Amino acid sequence: MSLTDAERTTFTGAYWALAAVTAFSVNDVIIKFLSGDYPLYQVMFLRSTVGLLFVLAVLVPLTGTMAMLKTHKLKTHLLRGLCVVFANFCFFLALAALPLADAVAIFFVSPLLISVFSVVFLGEYVGPRRWAAILLGLVGVLIVVRPGTSAFQIASLLPLLAAVGYAFLHILTRRIGGTENATAMVFYIQGTFLMVSTTAGLVLGHGEFNVFDHPSAVFLFRAWEWPAAFDLSLMVFSGVVTSVGGYMISQAYRRSEAALVAPFEYIALPLSVVFGIVLFAEIPDGAALCGIALILIAGMVLIWREAAARRRATLEGPNRL
Repeated sequence: MSLTDAERTTFTGAYWALAAVTAFSVNDVIIKFLSGDYPLYQVMFLRSTVGLLFVLAVLVPLTGTMAMLKTHKLKTHLLRGLCVVFANFCFFLALAALPLADAVAIFFVSPLLISVFSVVFLGEYVGPRRWAAILLGLVGVLIVVRPGTSAFQIASLLPLLAAVGYAFLHILTRRIGGTENATAMVFYIQGTFLMVSTTAGLVLGHGEFNVFDHPSAVFLFRAWEWPAAFDLSLMVFSGVVTSVGGYMISQAYRRSEAALVAPFEYIALPLSVVFGIVLFAEIPDGAALCGIALILIAGMVLIWREAAARRRATLEGPNRL
């Protein structure tokens, strides 16, 4: 049986989201690797410079012309940019102090926040069974994090703040996604990153504020240092990966409801566990694996409920989960 247009749109959004999450997970590994030697603003400056050039040299020619970057919603684009800059800075500072899987697990309150915000700000409907699945995923996150353990040090607040910024980012994407193209969205985000990182570099570049011993604080206030060739190549690659990932996640949230795309981002958690084990020797215990399993089950339930609801809507008319 062939897919309906509604189902095809939903699954297309899911594919974009899965690809974007994979790209962002690779970027997380790069940032964590670089966090011990370079300041965050430097990594962000070089990454956003490369990202902006990539958008102009590759994405724009592939998807249209320079005219597609024109917008009547510049304020919204800049607000989206500030949201993603805030979210990224908070999350990357957390990576300097926390195991990769712990930081990602705490950050995964964001899908729940996206669902809540989509109801509050966009008027979208989330049925009780989808709420139950999302809450099951949240329980899984809490099992991975385990309140009272080392995950709840001061640095663990940073992924929570990042989740809030990330949720607002995608709500804003839904607001303008019907009229603004994904390439323009990536362009203005990269431009905002460049402005913020340049300002931070001018203020913090001498390292005079680097008087703390916490890994996250050192990552923020460390003096600018010209990178080694391999590290520079990682920063360049990070710029390309995040530009492509930004384009793909914008496409995902333009094509599907925010509450439907968000669950597909759960793939970032098992990816973080695999990368943590292979690259950083961060081995999760049985409780963490149990929590991950609940998160994955919740994601599969959400996928199944949405597919079933779309098919019933086609056969029976509009209905709610």
